Amino acid sequence: MHFQYDQSDIDYLKKKDAKLGAAIDRIGPIQRPIQGDLYESLVNSIVGQQISTAAHRTIWKRMTDYYGTLTPQKICNTSLEDLQRFGISFRKASYILENSDKICSGGFDLKGLTEKSDEEVIQELSSLKGIGVWTAEMLMIFSMQRPDIVSYGDLAILRGMRMLYRHRAIDRKRFDRYRKRYSPKGSVASLYLWAIASGSFPEWTDPAARKKK
Repeated sequence: MHFQYDQSDIDYLKKKDAKLGAAIDRIGPIQRPIQGDLYESLVNSIVGQQISTAAHRTIWKRMTDYYGTLTPQKICNTSLEDLQRFGISFRKASYILENSDKICSGGFDLKGLTEKSDEEVIQELSSLKGIGVWTAEMLMIFSMQRPDIVSYGDLAILRGMRMLYRHRAIDRKRFDRYRKRYSPKGSVASLYLWAIASGSFPEWTDPAARKKK
């Protein structure tokens, strides 16, 4: 599964922002994988924090090999020690277990998030242990497929903006101006800003990296 967007989203962004439009033409279609189940994505995001990609992949494979599809009910029936045996730290295991217990008990309505606004979803998700605003925003893009998410806390997004618009820095005021320009197609704009920031295109360099004279 990939993040879903269509030509109307591209046409909108190209109409709103000529520089971004030219970048879209240069980069072409982007297929970014998503993880459709929000609970699995939530657990996966906690597992992957502050460890290497290889370690993250190994631990996640152990968990999915054992559980199959992860559900709150399966984790609620798991002890803290059993979670740690997958290679998860005590802190992360306790976060996963506590969050799962809240969902199992009805203290947190994960399915109900689909009916809430972006701001409400961020507030709700970031109230969970181990989930900050940036993680909540990534879950909103790559699990919930919310269409209008551009994260000020994402360093690659800020780098992409610097590279595209040739700014030495992106402060909150400047960021908000671009974010509003992209709205309500911000998530697609984010995909292209990440592609620009990747360094795969030599015509875009980061002005912040210039040496001072």
